[in-house]
Amino acid sequence: MYADRSIARMKNVPKTILVYIITGVALILAACSAQNSTATKNVANNKPGVASTGQVIRVMAYNIHHSNPPSKTDFIDIEAITTTIRTQNPDLVALQEVDVHTARSGPANQAEEIAKKLNMHYYFGKAIDYSGGEYGVAILSKYPLSEQKVHRLPTQQDTKGEPRILATVKVTLPNGQEIRFGSTHLDAQKPSVNRELQIREIGRITSAEKLPFIIAGDFNAPPESDIIQQLDTYFRRTCQSCAPTIPVENPTKAIDFIAYRPADKFRVESHQVIPEKYASDHLPVVAEITILP
Repeated sequence: MYADRSIARMKNVPKTILVYIITGVALILAACSAQNSTATKNVANNKPGVASTGQVIRVMAYNIHHSNPPSKTDFIDIEAITTTIRTQNPDLVALQEVDVHTARSGPANQAEEIAKKLNMHYYFGKAIDYSGGEYGVAILSKYPLSEQKVHRLPTQQDTKGEPRILATVKVTLPNGQEIRFGSTHLDAQKPSVNRELQIREIGRITSAEKLPFIIAGDFNAPPESDIIQQLDTYFRRTCQSCAPTIPVENPTKAIDFIAYRPADKFRVESHQVIPEKYASDHLPVVAEITILP
């Protein structure tokens, strides 16, 4: 009924005015169309590595003890490690004490096998030749990896310390952001001299990094130590009052950490130590972090 009235009224409008009305409507529609087209082009033309919003990721640090459950001597249980990781559903994982083709753990490339079971990308960084194969750290990622590199860390010669490394990769996140991610495992000897050398070298390596950087691993040092205080001058940890990660039964000491730099590029949403006591002699650490644009 109302439509009929409108039509009736329009019949009484002079033709000149009708032309102006129709022309005006057409111009408005054209402007809206141009706006939508520009917005679409702006989205399509976003450059790789430039993100419009922050990306939330889950990061895990896990010393896997070459997949040997401490309660079972000479038994390798890769499935237990895999299940532990899968349950937490991390986007990035820093693994330590990883065996590749060793007599101790069998013919498997542990980094590759775990990654395949989890459908993740991986990078293995060799620290030493061991037991007929290789031993070191690894990185797992849901997202593409590039620029994989092993950085050798120093040891003082007279200490006979085991060579240690920092393995790093570039990770491209789903929103286009790029970050650097590293896995490390510092010296385990009681004297701290090698850990002190190694954390300073990590600081030197990472200070020149232009990408946001997350490092995770087994630092073999508690928060009150000079080593972690030195770490804190380069990075900010995802925990300040950190729950212990060893031993798995009645843990008393935190030595496994996740940390990031620069501080203004990240926001910690959560940090937790996972009470998984069977698979390894370390408890895994998981943090949820927002990487800010």
